[in-house]
Amino acid sequence: MSIEFKRNRAIFMDFVTVEDAEGLLAWLQSHPKGTLDLSRCEHLHAANLQVLMAARPTIAAWPTDTSLADWLRQALQVE
Repeated sequence: MSIEFKRNRAIFMDFVTVEDAEGLLAWLQSHPKGTLDLSRCEHLHAANLQVLMAARPTIAAWPTDTSLADWLRQALQVE
């Protein structure tokens, strides 16, 4: 898996694929105050983006890739 789930934080690593979306949704539902660390994320499949758009979680760290970070901020309507 490309997401490491901790007690209150999900850490996205490398390429987050469509297979990760269901686990992400389940984790967000059971951890509504959990935060996301996207700093090591290099690619995010659209299925995961849809989960994030619906759940509106707190992003603790954005991707280091500035174009991916900018794209995600726009898609999630975060400034």
